[in-house]
Amino acid sequence: MPEVLTTSLEDALVRNAEATLERIAAARSAIEAIIFGQERVVEDALVTLFAGGHGLLVGVPGLAKTKLVETLGTVLGLEARRVQFTPDLMPADILGSEVLEESVDHRRVFRFIKGPIFTQLLMADEINRASPRTQSALLQAMQEYHVSVAGERHDLPQPFHVLATQNPLEQEGTYPLPEAQLDRFLMQIDVVYPDRDAERRILIETTGEVQAAPRPAMSVEDLLATQRLVRRLPVGETVVEAILDLVRSARPGEGHAELTKHIAWGPGPRAAQALMLASRARALVTGRLSPSIEDVIALAQPILKHRMALTFTARAEGLTVSDVIGKLIQRLS
Repeated sequence: MPEVLTTSLEDALVRNAEATLERIAAARSAIEAIIFGQERVVEDALVTLFAGGHGLLVGVPGLAKTKLVETLGTVLGLEARRVQFTPDLMPADILGSEVLEESVDHRRVFRFIKGPIFTQLLMADEINRASPRTQSALLQAMQEYHVSVAGERHDLPQPFHVLATQNPLEQEGTYPLPEAQLDRFLMQIDVVYPDRDAERRILIETTGEVQAAPRPAMSVEDLLATQRLVRRLPVGETVVEAILDLVRSARPGEGHAELTKHIAWGPGPRAAQALMLASRARALVTGRLSPSIEDVIALAQPILKHRMALTFTARAEGLTVSDVIGKLIQRLS
């Protein structure tokens, strides 16, 4: 009898996992019907959300970063809001504040008015334009999933995700995120220019009288179930060792001397945790139920590049963080 029960539970888990794969495929298809020529960006954004993390979108203006977040919210059934970050934005503008009101019995009481952070998917547009004080308030909420106002705790909705954007070109009047705060983002997703064919499609399909609208493909419950499934996926020992080898080799003094001499500081254990979760999530996004070393290699750049810094000598020689990670990947493969 116990064997029959175990087999039945395993069959139910497999059926549930297969249904999840179908929903994920439908969601990806629905997003790519709106966002053209950014297949890798769409994949990384879905991986970030399914892994339960936050993403940093880096790209020049006009590459559909805002449109991507809006589409993700609709397709995944999430309540989405957008906040334009500016130097004069205060923490209360995003967290909320208490106001003094007079009740029906003429008593004065404080009432908390929730800010835009109380949503399921928040787009923090140009986060590096806000002051460090406002950045810290947002990033603390990202880590702890609640805010404290006047000594009272207010829990954020579940799920809660932040997709922040940065313009990599214009740095005047900005406050770059400190390294410790960058580490709170699961992935840095670079949004690049579309190829010629994709741009042709953009021209034709977005300048007509009728434009395609995103359609829901998942619900909040589906997303939460997917996030739970991600943490239950089996991970082979070879994948675990590959993650450890990659992260540890990206630290000064621990990897190959010819490479680590260029690294000023490297990723901590949070990077390994991010790689583990993101590799599982990418397996689901690409239609598999178990991650492989190829997933680790594919995710190395977006997970490590904002968690590393090069020495002055390396930068003077023209090396970039992406160059060093690329060489680390070659040794891994």
